Amino acid sequence: MSDVRSLPAKDRPISSQYYEIAKQWADLDSAAHIQEELKSTYLEQWKTKLIKANPGIAENKAERHVKSSPEWEAYIRKTCDMRGAANLLKVRMRYFEMRHREWIGANADARAELRLGAGDT
Repeated sequence: MSDVRSLPAKDRPISSQYYEIAKQWADLDSAAHIQEELKSTYLEQWKTKLIKANPGIAENKAERHVKSSPEWEAYIRKTCDMRGAANLLKVRMRYFEMRHREWIGANADARAELRLGAGDT
C-alpha cells in the first residue's frame, strides 16, 4: 500500500489532510507561543545590553529606547505574523471538520433515501 501523502491533496482522505494541517498548526502555534512567552525576557536582555553599553542610562529610558527600536518592532511583527499563520491553519482545520460533518450528513441522507425507496417496492 502506498503512502497517502503521495496522492494529490484533493484525493487524500479527509483524516490525512486534517492531520497534515493539524501538525503544521501545532508547530506554528508552539513557535508563536514561545515568541509570546519570551517577550519580557528579550526586552530585559536588550535593556541589560543597552545599560551595560551606557552605564548612566536609566532603566525606563533604556526600555523606551529598546521598545522604539526597529529590532523590537521586527520582533513584535514576527510574533504577530507567527500567530496569524497559526490562526489561518486553525481555520483550515475547522474547514476539514466541517467537510467531514457535511460528508456524514450526506451519507445519512443517502441511507435514509435508500430505506425509503426500498419500502416502495
